[in-house]
Amino acid sequence: MGDFPKFYGKVSVGTKGQIVIPIEVRRMMNIRPGGNLIIMSGPPHEKKMVSIIPEEEFGKFLKFFEEHVNNLKKAVSR
Repeated sequence: MGDFPKFYGKVSVGTKGQIVIPIEVRRMMNIRPGGNLIIMSGPPHEKKMVSIIPEEEFGKFLKFFEEHVNNLKKAVSR
C-alpha cells in the first residue's frame, strides 16, 4: 500500500474522555506510561481530525514543517 496511512483499529472513548492507544502504535511511537503527547487539530479544512505526536518528536515535526515553509517561500519569491 506504500505511503497510504495504516489502519490500527478502533478505540472507544471512556466516560472521562480517555482512549487506549493500541499496543502496536505505542511500541512504534515509543509511548510509555507517564509520557507526554501533543494533540493537534488536523488540517484547517478537516477540523474533525487530530494528530497525536510524542512530545520528544514534536521538535522534529516543527523542523520538518519549517523547512517546507522556507522551501515554499523560496519557490514563490523566484
